Parts: sequence; C-alpha cells; structure tokens
Amino acid sequence: MEDAQSAPAYGRTNWRRFAVAVGVPTVVAGGLVVALAEGALAANFTISGKQFKLSAAKLEGSGFTQYSGELDTKDGKVPAAMSGIESATLNDLCQSVAVGPITLRIEAGGDPEHPVEATNLLIGMSELGGDATFENIQIGLDAATLNAAQDEAHGAPGGFGQQATKVTIINLRQQAYYTSASTFTLNGMSLKLHVGGEHECYS
Repeated sequence: MEDAQSAPAYGRTNWRRFAVAVGVPTVVAGGLVVALAEGALAANFTISGKQFKLSAAKLEGSGFTQYSGELDTKDGKVPAAMSGIESATLNDLCQSVAVGPITLRIEAGGDPEHPVEATNLLIGMSELGGDATFENIQIGLDAATLNAAQDEAHGAPGGFGQQATKVTIINLRQQAYYTSASTFTLNGMSLKLHVGGEHECYS
C-alpha cells in the first residue's frame, strides 16, 4: 500500500474495502465494518501516520486479540486493525520504513535458537498477510470484553473483536502505523540506512 493511500479522512473511508485490504476473513468483515464506522478505538496518543513494513519467517504468540479501531494523526484519524499479543517470538524479523530516497531497515532473529522476543505487543495495522493458525479462537466478541492478551489490548464496548489462546503465522507480511511492547528483545540486530534502490522488507 502506498503512503498516498494511508490516511483517508475519517468519514470518507470505504470501510468494506478496508476490511478486505487487511486480510480479514469474509466471516468477520461485516463486524469490522460496523465497528470501524462506530469509531471503536479512542486513542490517547498521536502517531506520525507514516506506515512501516514488517516481515518474519514465523511468528508464534500466546494470548492474541484483534479488534477494529482508529488512530490519531496530526491530519486526523486513520482506521486501523488493532492486535494484541501477550508474548511472541519472531524468526528472521525485518522492519523497514522508506522516507523519500532513504530506507531504514532493521533485521534481527536470524539465528533459529535466538529469535526476537516480545511481551505485551500492541499493533495498529492496515495490512496483514501470511499463513495463520489460531488455537481456541473466538470470533464476534464484544471488543471491550477481550481478555486473552494484556489489559489494554481491547476495543470499545459494542465493537467487534476476536481472540485466541495461541497464534502462529508463517511468512508474515504486515504494514502498520504503530507498535508498542513492554519488552522487545532484538537478538542479532542489524540496523542500516540505504540510499536509493529497493531495500524494503518486501515489495
């Protein structure tokens, strides 16, 4: 998704197209549309609005929640699919952000014995892809009642939500506005600035 598409004005977003764009299964897309239209997430922080890409060969997480919301930018609100993961490991992590001709790229977790480790992850994303397996999934919950992940990883009352005890995603591809974590251990980290060319984690 190009940056020019990343910040539609709230109230003019095609909610159904957004639900499809983030890879939500058809069975839950309708609930996300309703919850987004209701403005399910009241955020108390402002994000840049610039999206970054993240990829991983494998993500394994315990305590997973997902709900619909919106994030504040200086230019207004943007819709986001919010995901919380209580604890996670990631193999072959790559994160990149392109600003003009410069790309900042971070890699970590290349050693299978020393993956990236994170606790209390909270992610606001616009796009998610990969081969996902969920254990003990519950779909269609009130977003305010989600309790599989950390306390703050839930939405507003009446919003659409889903949760699972475990999640595994192979060949993860994610485009996001925001990520936070209580701890984020980047084993074998490498950070590089690239000028010109194609250096993002995926195209």
